[in-house]
Formats: sequence, structure tokens, C-alpha cells
Amino acid sequence: MKRKKTAERIASMGTSIFATMSKMALEYNAINLGQGFPDFDGPLWIMEEAFNAMKSGKNQYAPSPGIISLRKEISNYQKKYYDLDFDAEKEIIITAGATEALYSSIMAFIQEGDEVILFEPYYDSYPSNVILAGGIPKFVTLYKPDFHFDANELEMAITEKTKMIILNSPHNPTGKVFTKNELEIIAQLAIKHDLLVLTDEVYEFLTYNSEHIPIATIKGMKERTISVSSTGKTFGMTGWKIGYAMASEGLATAIQKVHQWVTFAVNTPAQHAFAYAFSRLPEYLPEFRTLYLNKRNLMLNALMETEFKGITPLGSYFIMAEIPNGKFLNDVDAATRLVKENKVATIPPSVFYSKSDEGMTMLRLCFAKSDNTIINGINSLKF
Repeated sequence: MKRKKTAERIASMGTSIFATMSKMALEYNAINLGQGFPDFDGPLWIMEEAFNAMKSGKNQYAPSPGIISLRKEISNYQKKYYDLDFDAEKEIIITAGATEALYSSIMAFIQEGDEVILFEPYYDSYPSNVILAGGIPKFVTLYKPDFHFDANELEMAITEKTKMIILNSPHNPTGKVFTKNELEIIAQLAIKHDLLVLTDEVYEFLTYNSEHIPIATIKGMKERTISVSSTGKTFGMTGWKIGYAMASEGLATAIQKVHQWVTFAVNTPAQHAFAYAFSRLPEYLPEFRTLYLNKRNLMLNALMETEFKGITPLGSYFIMAEIPNGKFLNDVDAATRLVKENKVATIPPSVFYSKSDEGMTMLRLCFAKSDNTIINGINSLKF
């Protein structure tokens, strides 16, 4: 008998929708408003600092948890902006992007049969990581147009098997920023049922007329929260893959145990460059936020000239646009036809839902693009 080679736990996993749509964008020579990365570089001075690090011999393995100067700068900004105290030596781990921080965190705490609550639409790595760890994803819907959740639905999703809630704020793909009241509801349930909260905050500095509040700042939450963020999103260098996880010492120690066997350590020159970049955060952030606010408004205004209705995001660099009635069968049909016929790539968000059909009525658009790309891409949505 021929033995099956692949593990059962990956049987349900297909190719990421981001890779699929980017491949189609190339195949049909389409403008790519799909995958979430800038089509322009981050600051030149960060690149220069990385090159200086290379020239000065910082090219070998970094300490597994990350270089101490970077961890200290992260600790400093967490204190400055959120009044959160993270010990740079014991409570911060530098990872290969936020993706690895999420993976290592889930692997550290989720075991066979544990249930993990995800808010849908979710970033697609969340359920995949839970399944890889042997866990069971459970889903609570964020309802359009403001993408609120039902507190009763959340509480009903919690069982004696629930181990963790995964939170993403500012939220991808909706651009939602969870309010303090919403965070307090989640916190109360986490404390009541003794749950961990894994919070993905990679868009923490991209908010518009709203305030990002880390759930770790809510009373009683720091000791049960793992906070994840990304230099790639903050400084526009997604390809350098430097993320980090922050947690109380006991939780961080568990994450480090996994991290050491996943990547051990990550890009040394880039770590040094970002340590310098964080030291310049106060002067950098105003320009960064203005840049993306202008791009958000440019895309929203351009959408008004189409039949697609943009839902104004309060954070991130994504816009959910409602599909015009009667034009398409659903979001997958819309995304497929648009890339083939109109030469513009988008993301069909129904792949980020497991309970609700709301995703079938929208498309996700990314405005982390040059102004010309935004204008030309939205013009391509016209019929």
C-alpha cells in the first residue's frame, strides 16, 4: 500500500488569495490594488543605516530574541505612546515579520482540541496557524458597514475548550479600529473565562480620526495578552520581514522556545536599521500618517466616480468597497472578471469569512500605492 506523504492537518489549506491575485495581476498585466504592500520604498535613511550596519560588520547571527538596542527602542515607544512597560531583556522577541510572531505565539499556547476565537473577516494566516497547532477556529462576525460585533455572539462562542481570542486592530481587511468599549467587552470575557488574547497591531500607527488602543492597556489584560507588531508596516519595508512579539515574561519565554526552532534569529543589519528608525519615530510619524491619510482620501474620492461604494476605514491601508447590485454574481466573480477584463486586481474578501456571507458583497482595495496607481486602478473599475 502506498503511504500518504502529507500531513492531514494541511489538507484543507490552499494557496493564499494574495498570491493567487498577484499572480493573476501579472498574468493579465493588471494594476495591483490587491496585495497589501506599498509599491514605493520606505525612507532612504533607513536603507542607509542598514548599509552602514553591513559595512561595520553586523552581518552574522543576532541573538535569538533580537538585538538589545532594537528591543529597548520598542520598549521605549510602548511606554511613550501607550504607557505600557515591557522589559526589553525578557518580554520582547524579534521575529521574521509579524507572521512569524503570530505563528510562534499560536504554536506556544494552542494544542490539540483547544478552541480559538477569530473575528471574521480574518487575516488568513490566523485559522491556518490554529489548525497547524491542532486547534479549532471559532468565528464571530464583524458586521458592515461599521464592522461591529455582537457581544452576545462573542460570549456564546466561548466554551470550556476556548483558550484564546485573536484580535486585529487596526483591522485588516476592514480598516476597523476597535473602540475602548469594544476592547473592554473582550477584556471582561477574557478575564472571566481565563483566556489569552493574541493581538495583531501591525497597523498601530495608521489611524485616521480615531485612536488605537492596545488591549494590553485595559486593566487586568497585560498579563494575558501577546501583542504583535511590524516594522514593515510602520516603516514601509515589508520585504525586510522584521516583526516582534511583546508579552509578560512567562508568556514571552514560551514564545521564545518556539521562535528559536523556527528562525532562531532574523536579519541582523535590518534590526540595527530599525533600532535607529524607532529612535526617530516622533519626527517620522506625522509625515507617515499624512501620506496615508491623503492616499485614503484619494481612493475614497475616486471611488465616488464609480459604481463601487467605498466604506471609509478608520485605520490600516485598506478600503472595503461594496459591489454594485446586479453587476456580478459575488466577490470572486467580480475580482476574477475585473482582473481579466478591466485589468485591475482586487481581493475577494469572502475567503476571510467562515460564518457570514457578507464578504461576497464587497472587494478589498489597498491604497498603499503611488497616486498614479490609485487613480488608474480606480478608473479601471468603471464600466
